[in-house]
Amino acid sequence: MRLFKRSQVQTATAVATPTTPPSPIHPRVLGIIHNPKVPSQGGRKLAEVLRWQNPDRLAQQYIADVQDASHGYVRYTIGEWIEVDGFPVKADGFKYTAEAYMRCWQARGGWHQPDGADYGRILSEFDIITRINDNRIDEVWLFGFPYAGYYESIMVGPDAFWCNAPPLENRQARRRFVIMGFNYERGVGEMLENLGHRAESIMQHVYRGQRGQANLWERFTRYDKTHPGQAECGNVHFAPNSVRDYDWGNPRSVPSRCNTWLHFPDLNGAPRSVNCREWGNGDIRQHHMWWLRHLPHVTGATNGISHNWWEYIIMP
Repeated sequence: MRLFKRSQVQTATAVATPTTPPSPIHPRVLGIIHNPKVPSQGGRKLAEVLRWQNPDRLAQQYIADVQDASHGYVRYTIGEWIEVDGFPVKADGFKYTAEAYMRCWQARGGWHQPDGADYGRILSEFDIITRINDNRIDEVWLFGFPYAGYYESIMVGPDAFWCNAPPLENRQARRRFVIMGFNYERGVGEMLENLGHRAESIMQHVYRGQRGQANLWERFTRYDKTHPGQAECGNVHFAPNSVRDYDWGNPRSVPSRCNTWLHFPDLNGAPRSVNCREWGNGDIRQHHMWWLRHLPHVTGATNGISHNWWEYIIMP
C-alpha cells in the first residue's frame, strides 16, 4: 500500500493550479462483529432474531460508498473478519448475557451504566496493536448493536487526538489509527455519518493553526444559519440551508458556493441557489454522500496542507 507522506506534497503557488487526482490507497481493515447467539431463540444470532441488518452487507455497501465519495481514492479491503458469539465487556467489567440483553430490549429500559466498552480489552483480546505494527491492518471496524458501548470513532496510538471521542494514547503502537464503531441495527447512512464526524474532528485538527481565510475547513463548513448569505457546504448535521440539527429535507432555497469545492483549489466560483433537492430531499445517506463528495480530493498543497483532505481523514 502506498502511504502519502507529508514531505511528498508539492506546494501550490497559485489558486488556479491545474489539478490531478491522487493515486488510490487501499487501507486494510480488521472487522470485528459481536453477534451473539440467543439460546431462547433456538440459537439464532441476535441480528437475525431482531431482524437487523446483515453486517457483511453493510460493510460492502460502505466500502462502495466511500470509494465513490472519495472519487476513487479510498479503496478499503477487509483484511480479516472476526465474528464473536458474545458481548463486548464494559469499562467496569460488566458483560451482558443474551437473555439479559433481550429482556432490556423488550422492556426498552434497564440498560447497564456506564455503557462504554472497555477499549483496552478490545485492543488486547484481538491483538490489534500487533496487527497495526506488523502493517497487516490500517484501521478497525467494530460492528455491534444498540448499547454495545462503542464510540462512532476513536483514535488510538502515539499523539492520538480527539476523533469524535477522547484520544486513546497507546505508546506500543507505532502509528495512529482509527477504530470505527458501527451499529447493525441502523443502515449505511448512519455509517457515513460516523465517517463524517471523523472527518470533522480530523480536519479541524489539521487546520487548527490557520486563521481567517486561510482556514479553509472553517469556510467549507459554513451554512446559512450561522453565515447568512455565505453558505458553503455545511457540516454533517447542517446542510447549507438547515435551521436545526438533521434538517436535511428543508426546501428553503439559500445562496451557496458549495459547487466551487468541486473545483478545488479554485474557489472563485459564484454562489447559486440551492435547497434539499441537491442532497436527496432529507435522505441521510444521500446527504452524507453529497457532503463527502465535496471534500477536496486532488494533488498539491497550500500553506503546507494537502489539497487531498481524504489523506488526513483515512491515514491520520
